[in-house]
Amino acid sequence: MLIIRYQGLVKTCARSLYLVGADHEDLLQEGMIGLLTAARTFDPARDDSFSSYASLCIRTRMISAIRSANALKHAPLNDSVSIQTFSFESLSDTSLKADPESRLIGREGFDEFMEALQAKLSATERQVLNVYLDGLSYAQIAQVIHRPVKSVDNAVQRIRKKAALLLGLNGSSV
Repeated sequence: MLIIRYQGLVKTCARSLYLVGADHEDLLQEGMIGLLTAARTFDPARDDSFSSYASLCIRTRMISAIRSANALKHAPLNDSVSIQTFSFESLSDTSLKADPESRLIGREGFDEFMEALQAKLSATERQVLNVYLDGLSYAQIAQVIHRPVKSVDNAVQRIRKKAALLLGLNGSSV
């Protein structure tokens, strides 16, 4: 009942706001969460009306969501592509059930990508990538190539950025 009655208030609060990288419905959803917060925390003993209190809670929740989205602190998690996804199937858009011709074309595309990537990598990065693709952990890679774990982690991050640039992605988060 409460949601239906104050749905217009949520829409009014959302009208002047914009959430980067999200749909208008996402902002309305944040407003509804603010409305539910208002319902839980409202104190009828105070002289404020529920409507003005709910408006404040809704607007605060929406602004918090906008600030969080603008902070981009979760961008690496949301926009990243794992190096483990670089496989024949993922780059060729074909499945194992595809006809042999499609699989061969996909394999050639993957090989071209790997060749271009290898050309952009330093000797250490190539070494790390080859061992990483064998499925070893950072600690195991560090032992194999006789480098610190942090050095391996840094190399993997550089490889991801270079791979993203080759794939035409943002490059800042892969």
